[in-house]
Amino acid sequence: MDYKNLRNGSDIRGVALEGIEGQPVTLTEQACKDIGRGFALWLKKRLGKDTLRVAVGRDSRLSGEMLSGWICGAMCAEGLAVTDFGMASTPAMFMSTVTEGYLFDASVMITASHLPFNRNGFKFFTNKGGLEKEDIAEILVLAGGDEHTGLKPTTPEQGEFMNAYAGILVKKVRDATGEEAPLRGLKIVVDAGNGAGGFYADSVLKPLGADTEGSRFLDPDGSFPNHAPNPEDAAAMESIVEAVLENKADLGVIFDTDVDRAGAVLPDGSELNRNRMIAILSVILLREHPGTTIVTDSITSTGLAAFIEKLGGVHHRFRRGYRNVINESLRLNAAGQDSQLAMETSGHGALKENYFLDDGAYLITKLLIELARSKKQGYTLQSLLADLAEPAEGKEFRMNILEEDFRTYGQKVIDELTAYAAKQPGWQVAPNNFEGVRVNLDKQHGDGWFLLRLSLHDPLMPMNIESDSVGGAKIIASELLPFLTTCEKLDLTAFKAYLA
Repeated sequence: MDYKNLRNGSDIRGVALEGIEGQPVTLTEQACKDIGRGFALWLKKRLGKDTLRVAVGRDSRLSGEMLSGWICGAMCAEGLAVTDFGMASTPAMFMSTVTEGYLFDASVMITASHLPFNRNGFKFFTNKGGLEKEDIAEILVLAGGDEHTGLKPTTPEQGEFMNAYAGILVKKVRDATGEEAPLRGLKIVVDAGNGAGGFYADSVLKPLGADTEGSRFLDPDGSFPNHAPNPEDAAAMESIVEAVLENKADLGVIFDTDVDRAGAVLPDGSELNRNRMIAILSVILLREHPGTTIVTDSITSTGLAAFIEKLGGVHHRFRRGYRNVINESLRLNAAGQDSQLAMETSGHGALKENYFLDDGAYLITKLLIELARSKKQGYTLQSLLADLAEPAEGKEFRMNILEEDFRTYGQKVIDELTAYAAKQPGWQVAPNNFEGVRVNLDKQHGDGWFLLRLSLHDPLMPMNIESDSVGGAKIIASELLPFLTTCEKLDLTAFKAYLA
């Protein structure tokens, strides 16, 4: 079978359950078993040995246990020694490959991150990190064939790793603060959205002395009955803001389904995500590593760049996609340019000190250390953001491309807009831009910037606009309209409605 359509960047994603708009199930029993066989073949060839230990975990999705049974059975049939960890987080599954006493050759996480409840998928790790898109493509080719490892079949074992993983985070805070319970006297509430992140309240915060009363939706429930477990979701952020204000908490924490992303809320109810999360982590890391480079995705604000530079750091704005951002930071380090943080505005953040693993729980743990420090020294987390200039307005439009060869058409639009922008008064094409076309506009022409890029996977072009002046976003949009109306294969319905 041809499984190439199941590849989603460096993951495998598909429909695991019926029930939404007649979407056909693509992660069938046969598909999952073939993927397990394909991964076993890939791993045997990659590591060049016959004795292979693999750990498997899953988030709270309704289909998780079923998919776990299928892929575990298939890998056992191919001779892998499989340990089923049950409920786990994505970062924890990687950590099982590098933690003393475990040191699995590889791990598999069953998750579809923040996607709807009927979706699911697979992430794969070795001790080198998450697999790249080329690795996934190779696994899917092997899954579509009929090759076998020829190894003697095994039987899966049951195991547990989340307690060990939580212990690593607790030790991190204790070592950094020199205290057994540095969060005593602080109220910290968690909203796990019924995903896999509920462990953080009981297994990390409470042992450190925090009062977690008022936390929400900690119990796993793959139907996600309260809100989507997603720090970018408006209802999810409204929920954790409400929990912070109702409980007069010192910090609020929210995770996505598999805990590789996180957001936070400060005591006044202000959200700590997107540019603001990158900014506060930059403060911490530039104190620890003066002059380091912070790699972000392409849609971070002008004010964030100025903030990082004022702290003595280097801001390196790169492409969207968490693997793109992480790999760019790795490239810079390999070239001799220190880069301690790679982070997307989506909440995916990876630190050099933590294997460049995008780990939402680890990011929050860094915040806990800073919170304990601020408590002792008499400042607030809010004060760390005092010099961050934030935009007055921001808009995003996702314009569908009505052309079969959407990549070629999208690149043509970007090239033509780049040439057009160079001739417009008050416009300046941003230098050192790695994705799409980014243009800065002076005060007379909207006092901000726009970025037009091609989606990583879909036939659409996202347009981001930010302005430092109220009303400026519409001015920028109106200046763009004459060019966009020449792009006959772009759906401008929402864009025009905004200007109407």
